[in-house]
Amino acid sequence: MALIKAKDAAKMDMKSRNDRLKELKIELMRSQAGAQKSSGKTKEIKRAIARLKTFNAKEIARKNK
Repeated sequence: MALIKAKDAAKMDMKSRNDRLKELKIELMRSQAGAQKSSGKTKEIKRAIARLKTFNAKEIARKNK
């Protein structure tokens, strides 16, 4: 049920990760408004957002070295 896998996020460039991050945030708002806050879909969306943010942070840290 993973919306995005870590290896897929690693292959993406920064722009596509940011675009996907925006889409996921919108989807998260929609899922929280229409269902219970602790639904499985909401949890999976939050994990996907965290994965994308982690890879963005790693790429920024790598560029700053």
